[in-house]
Amino acid sequence: MLLSVLIPCYNEERTLARCIEHVLRIADQDLQLQIVIVNDCSTDNSLAVAQDLARQYPVIKIVSHERNRGKGAAVRTAFAHATGDVVGIQDADLEYDPQDLKRMLTPIRDGRADVVFGSRFLTANTHRVLYFWHSVANKTLTLLSNMFTDLNLTDMECCYKVFTQEVARKIVIHEDRFGVEPELVAQVAQLRARVFEMGISYDGRTYEEGKKIGLKDAFRALYCVVRYNAGHSPLALQFLVYCVIGGTAAVVNLAVFLLMIAGGIAVTPAVLSAFFIAAATNYGLSIWLLFERRVKWSATTEVALYVLLITIVAVFDLSVTKGMIAVGAADAWAKITASVAGLVLNFLGRRFLVFPQIGRGAWKRAIPTHEQNQP
Repeated sequence: MLLSVLIPCYNEERTLARCIEHVLRIADQDLQLQIVIVNDCSTDNSLAVAQDLARQYPVIKIVSHERNRGKGAAVRTAFAHATGDVVGIQDADLEYDPQDLKRMLTPIRDGRADVVFGSRFLTANTHRVLYFWHSVANKTLTLLSNMFTDLNLTDMECCYKVFTQEVARKIVIHEDRFGVEPELVAQVAQLRARVFEMGISYDGRTYEEGKKIGLKDAFRALYCVVRYNAGHSPLALQFLVYCVIGGTAAVVNLAVFLLMIAGGIAVTPAVLSAFFIAAATNYGLSIWLLFERRVKWSATTEVALYVLLITIVAVFDLSVTKGMIAVGAADAWAKITASVAGLVLNFLGRRFLVFPQIGRGAWKRAIPTHEQNQP
């Protein structure tokens, strides 16, 4: 078996050499290695260290970015250069033990798994005790990811992920930073790959020792969990996400209307302006969180269908409201009923007409083929 070990590297001159030494030790008569180091425009001596290692060990290949692009971009570049039967991701620090990476190959060797994820929470091995709130955030994000993917992982954010080459070739990485972790999990779930999880040891670093992930990465991970899963989740879960989108647009509608009225604008132009601004907000949030653009239609056709849909829903809302009032319903109940019915109609129209999903993984069409997993 040939294992391609992908190592994103940014300013790891203190640990890179020892990391590579540990990786090289897992090779044996049954396991050959290809090591792909992606220097993500390091500002220290990481590249020089990598080049020295490459001169000593022919199994090492170095690829460099001209600017710092993030872990996800480095993994994407490394995927494009991986030639092994199995592809694994290894950080350039010393937080993870490559012996665990070797153990994770067992379910794949046995023909039971297509993908194996590591877990820092399923282990009897050593585990450095560090940040409580990091673990809370990790478990929360893992829980949310599991809700969307219907997997039962314990550590979605774990670096150690191993894929067969067949699965690796089907993965298209969009994320440039640490959002790559939930994105990889989402794509594996959508591929219906056979997934195993194994406990690993973990010797985490403090920020003083070089840890790089921060609060903004946690929020990005939250977005990635929703963005790369919501459009492929059950309709009920998609509708729940759309309710958040619709609710936000409704708040924008009300806020704009009240601001315009307070500014002396007449009711009719205030209502129309607020409506169309809210519709634009809804459209933006829909393609940002839930649906993928241009899957079936051109951009022009898609916008035309969207305008047609909101026009139909507006007419429907008006007709239901006036009809219920005409038969004696209270104004409030008439409007609430029409709004709820309109919310459902809006969602179904967007999901099946404006932004139809064609098969599993349709959102991958957002990246042109010639750019997929390329350096």
